Amino acid sequence: MTTTSDVYDHIYLDVGYRIDLFVNHDLVVELKSVVSLQPVHLAQTLTYLRLADCRHGLILNFNVALLRDGIKSVVNGY
Repeated sequence: MTTTSDVYDHIYLDVGYRIDLFVNHDLVVELKSVVSLQPVHLAQTLTYLRLADCRHGLILNFNVALLRDGIKSVVNGY
């Protein structure tokens, strides 16, 4: 069995890990459309931050009436 990898500027991630947006090697953005954000969404974003050696992330949930209500900032404590 073989596996494939995604590459983000020489950073190899296994198939199970796919960052939605990686901005200027400084910001991880995860896009969601869920009724409410769950702890697993935060854990997923923190994992991406650690793998990308990045400090800041955003989770954007589009399943809200006002987009500002669907934005969550995430900081990796290293």
